[in-house]
Amino acid sequence: MHLKTILNRVERHKSFVYGKQRLLREGTELLIEIEVRSRANSRPICSGCGRVGPGYDRLPQRRFEYVPLWAIPVFLLYALRRVECPQCGVTSERVPWCDGKHAQCTTYRWFLARWARRLSWLEVATVFHASWDSVYRAVEYAVSWGLAHRKLQGIRAIGVDEVQWQRGHKYLTLVYQIDAGLRRLLWVGRDREEESLRGFFRELPASVCRGLRYVCSDMWKPYLTVLRECAGEAVHVLDRFHIMQRMHKAIDEVRAEEARRLKQEGKEVLKHSRWCLLKRPENLTERQAVKLSELLQCNLKAVRSYLMKEDFQQFWEYTSPTWAAKFLREWCRRALRSRIDPMKKVARTLRSHSELILNWFRAKKAISAGVVEAMNNKVKLSTRKAYGFRTFDAIQLALYHHHGELPEPKFTHEFC
Repeated sequence: MHLKTILNRVERHKSFVYGKQRLLREGTELLIEIEVRSRANSRPICSGCGRVGPGYDRLPQRRFEYVPLWAIPVFLLYALRRVECPQCGVTSERVPWCDGKHAQCTTYRWFLARWARRLSWLEVATVFHASWDSVYRAVEYAVSWGLAHRKLQGIRAIGVDEVQWQRGHKYLTLVYQIDAGLRRLLWVGRDREEESLRGFFRELPASVCRGLRYVCSDMWKPYLTVLRECAGEAVHVLDRFHIMQRMHKAIDEVRAEEARRLKQEGKEVLKHSRWCLLKRPENLTERQAVKLSELLQCNLKAVRSYLMKEDFQQFWEYTSPTWAAKFLREWCRRALRSRIDPMKKVARTLRSHSELILNWFRAKKAISAGVVEAMNNKVKLSTRKAYGFRTFDAIQLALYHHHGELPEPKFTHEFC
């Protein structure tokens, strides 16, 4: 079977035909060149307005890089015609296998972009003998096309969170769609300020914004402000993950302070006790369970904090927001009288955000930040796989490419 026959099957273009093919050697490398000709009596298309016009003349022959075969680079050779367009003047023609002044065929760019989901950009460039910039431009093209063609209708629930992507407290604001049928990244914003999240709502169509039923976030004040203003009709949920995270931090703070005090007195009761106090009882190892039983015999602030945390777990078993609110008020009252400052701080926080916390029950416990945290872990994995990104534009492209569930055009043949 001839190479020309294969190309006519997988990469056929109207008004163009493939000509001669040749295997050449440039230096120490082999390459394949394939001539492309316009059909007789075909008229070129203006690259500016897309109208058919009369031919003017031809430009020098150009090389367009195609998908490699057997690790051998493949190039299409074609001399572009110039069009005498009545609207745009004299312009070069539009060809179906490439756009603009790119030296790579569109098929090859999608080929590199798809492999860039499986491997790091540097690995893709190394395997296919391309430059890192070529892979970057391919991903940029795929993301631009996907963002322009993605559908945002039908979004009912979103989750908002931040992840650190560089040292020095440099964060990204991430917005996910967390509907049961579709979970994807919708927005990547620089920093974790109000303006970072407002950018998402400015780009979100008003009809989609009105259709939001649930939003999920942590207690970061800039996010709470923007969500209250831009998605006020949606049920805003603060779920158990972030609440228990704050409670665990408070217990750890109490334990660390008390352990230092006891060590100065020559006692090491709280040594190796951190995970005994932070884990759920059913998740403890045998050794940790023994240690915890010993600690429960002591009248320590860390132990009292642990018991308060375990008592609070009953809160999540309620189904009625009314009864859950009653339990929350009572628990906060007891925590504020405990004389344990970190736990009192948690109680004041829960009391000030009680309405948003109770929305978890109004949402029938169906909306959880656990989904958001799971997607955050995938985002961090993408960053680690690339050994980090130096610029915001690069990490923005990578995250949309990996986690945006962006659409792709349909091709006659899928190369990967």
